[in-house]
Amino acid sequence: MSTQLERGAARPVLEDVGPRVEWFSVGLRVLIGWVFLSAGLGKLLGGFTAQGYLANVDPASPLSGLYGAMAASPTAIAVVDVAVPVGQVMIGLGLITGTLLRLAAFFGALQATAFYFGNWAMSGAYEVLMGFVTSELIYVAVFLAVAAMAAGRTYGLDAYIERYEVDGEPLVEKYPRLRYVLG
Repeated sequence: MSTQLERGAARPVLEDVGPRVEWFSVGLRVLIGWVFLSAGLGKLLGGFTAQGYLANVDPASPLSGLYGAMAASPTAIAVVDVAVPVGQVMIGLGLITGTLLRLAAFFGALQATAFYFGNWAMSGAYEVLMGFVTSELIYVAVFLAVAAMAAGRTYGLDAYIERYEVDGEPLVEKYPRLRYVLG
């Protein structure tokens, strides 16, 4: 760590975080990937339906009306019954292998946010104080951290995908927008 002068004041700036943070990012990405992969496989192999979950969302949830409408729609249930487990498997595989990591982390954070509002339990003062930070909110934070650390570039397939050459040029240089989904 070194210091950098900014507006006349010295403050610490991380220049090179080193291999410990890289290994931490790999471990974090594999752990959260395993949680989602196993959850998705359990749903795929166990006869999952979201109908009961969506129909019983706490009325205090800001999204209870949306979830209730989804529960009443056979088409929405059919889509959710496929999207949730398949999405969890794809998110888990993307994180474990480090493939399209930022895309997987985005959809993981989106799904965890949907679960956060579905598991809303803030009807009393205690629930508001203690229930704001739930496992779903922690999942969102982990997904965002893994994406910010570009954890797919460390022992992940994204490192190879980014270097893949198209017409003699690395893929991410030829298509710079891919940096938003790789990493």
